[in-house]
Amino acid sequence: MTTPRHPQPVRRSEHPQSTGAAPPITRAFALLSRRWNGLILTGLAKGPADFAQIRERVPGISDRMLAQRLRELTAIDLVAQDVRTGPPSRTQYALSQHGNAFLIPLAALCVWAEDHLPASGSCSPASDRPAASGR
Repeated sequence: MTTPRHPQPVRRSEHPQSTGAAPPITRAFALLSRRWNGLILTGLAKGPADFAQIRERVPGISDRMLAQRLRELTAIDLVAQDVRTGPPSRTQYALSQHGNAFLIPLAALCVWAEDHLPASGSCSPASDRPAASGR
């Protein structure tokens, strides 16, 4: 007589890295750690813009870097590109649905930074600053 076999319960890996995909927070910080990405997305939050208008909204960025970042942000569907043919042809950029959704955590991050990071823009460790009183 044979004993009935019961399927083994499926066990999920305790290590998300074993699947080969980076954890969501790693992907989010990878996006934000690329210089200019946050500022470009913030600039496009003001509304659709052409290349020159984005450059005005993001002071200090070079044309080459802006073009590269716009290609990258378009490739991951945070920015939508609308190419209008005709003399002259114009390309308009706007936040995609995913880009608009990204404004929510970006705004929260800006509020946090305003409340918790020095206004000088320096992100020096707390040991480099005098201890804050009252916190």
